[in-house]
Amino acid sequence: MKGTVIFSDLALSQRLERAEGFACAQFAVARSRLFPSSGAEWMECAGSTVVFDGVEWPATQTFGLGLFEELTPSALDTIERFFLDRCTTPMHEVSPMAGAQTLDLLCARNYRPFEISNVLYRSVEEPCAATPDNIRVHVIGAQEADLWSNVNARGWAHDHPEYEDFLKTTGQLLAVRQDSPCFLAEVDGQPAAAGGLCLHRGIALFAGAATVTEYRYRGLQAALLEARMRYAFEYGCDLAMMVALAGSNSQRNAERKGFRVAYTRLKWKLMSELPARG
Repeated sequence: MKGTVIFSDLALSQRLERAEGFACAQFAVARSRLFPSSGAEWMECAGSTVVFDGVEWPATQTFGLGLFEELTPSALDTIERFFLDRCTTPMHEVSPMAGAQTLDLLCARNYRPFEISNVLYRSVEEPCAATPDNIRVHVIGAQEADLWSNVNARGWAHDHPEYEDFLKTTGQLLAVRQDSPCFLAEVDGQPAAAGGLCLHRGIALFAGAATVTEYRYRGLQAALLEARMRYAFEYGCDLAMMVALAGSNSQRNAERKGFRVAYTRLKWKLMSELPARG
């Protein structure tokens, strides 16, 4: 892929949004397997991936709305009912490639945008940088799920204490999620950083990586990125993607590593259920 120009167009957006939709759907599959009473499930409607992973959980939303098929009022009815029947607010990550017609329909149905993110991408290439001798990165086994979850939670909770409940179960879910290896980084033999990856049809989705506070600024983030990039290369992926809040430190860090913005995406929320139409 080196030297190949990858244009940000509808085809690219379809690949990237499908990959993230798959990753979120696998959270629901894993949660349903581990916690059958959770009611977690997913479906496909009008080409979009529709996921319920629990009320107010990050994966509960749609991906690819209006990208694969024209979004019709009847299709949106079906999607909304999927969420409302599960007592959760319909929310949609919408690529600008979905077009003005999709946005017009959401506005007419009392949706409002409430989050702005940038989808970033780059070619997958075999890393050539050497990892320092005192740093080791490996893919965890099932027996290390609790350790990974603990390191991940410690890394994120320092800056985002509101995610504590979510982080406590992340390791369990990721350990059984399909095509989603978890990476643990050690420095001087001490578990110090954690990162995730999800592979889908040649796309490697890089989940956020977190470093325990006392081990920051020691090269662990770079080592995790290189290890995941090498894994993606060895498994035949051609594109890597990340998602970051627009203008955030995460975006800047991704751009330093060769990622570039494919497009800016809006997340839409139904503000209130409209009266029945008829």
